[in-house]
Amino acid sequence: MAVKIYSKYDKVKYLRKEALPTALCPGCGGGTVLNAFANALDELKIDPKDIVVVSGIGCSAWIASPHFLADTLHTTHGRAIAFATGVKVGLPDKKVVVISGDGDLASIGGNHLLHAARRNIDITVILVNNFIYGMTGGQVAPTTPFGAITTTSPYRNIEHPLQISETVAAAGASYVARWTTAHVYQLIASIKKALQVKGFSLVEVISQCPVQYGRRNKMKEPAEMLRWFLKNSVPVSKAKKMPPEELEGKFIIGEIVSRQRPEFTEEINKLIKEVAERYGLGDDDDAD
Repeated sequence: MAVKIYSKYDKVKYLRKEALPTALCPGCGGGTVLNAFANALDELKIDPKDIVVVSGIGCSAWIASPHFLADTLHTTHGRAIAFATGVKVGLPDKKVVVISGDGDLASIGGNHLLHAARRNIDITVILVNNFIYGMTGGQVAPTTPFGAITTTSPYRNIEHPLQISETVAAAGASYVARWTTAHVYQLIASIKKALQVKGFSLVEVISQCPVQYGRRNKMKEPAEMLRWFLKNSVPVSKAKKMPPEELEGKFIIGEIVSRQRPEFTEEINKLIKEVAERYGLGDDDDAD
């Protein structure tokens, strides 16, 4: 039945039909992210056989696995980038993409996120930020907005959220951008650019979670959260001219950084070649 229902969707070729209809909650932004990713690949004419998609644990990890029709790794909590690093070093010709959530990548996996950016390893990370631990009950997360209500901050959150994109940019990534699920075309364009960057690239997607976050913060309907995103989004160019107090509670959207830096996989292979030449290793003809 699912095959028939989705047959009119022209990107269904990128999906595992047996996983449809989706297991994601009604109104979840994960479907928008999956759709944007499929569109980016389609526009770039990238064969899914040439990519490996890695995810961790949590709601957003389900975007890649089980939905996306490619080689996927559904890994342990917080370790998606570590697995992706191993894949990229072992299979440097593959495009390696990580799709997972803010709790998985920026909390328990935050150390891997920072050091992958510092190393500038050639992987693309699509980090879905829904401000909360959605799968396990709606607990406060490092990305939860100041003053928000969660199951573990029932009166209000008194911590300021981690600014993921700015932190990763400071760590040394080649490309960093932030969009919301209300900015679909811009999101597709950024994912396309990130996939073509040589080096570490991060696209942070501010995404709605009406079930766990929205209903506790007077936004039960997905459309209410999307309107909230649009109302509070500030382009990077405008944000640079605004004082910090005016940016409190706002979403700075657009490209945070785009630059060229030496890439880890290429550098490590250069080093291997240099050492092999220095010590006469790997030349079978000389062995005779």
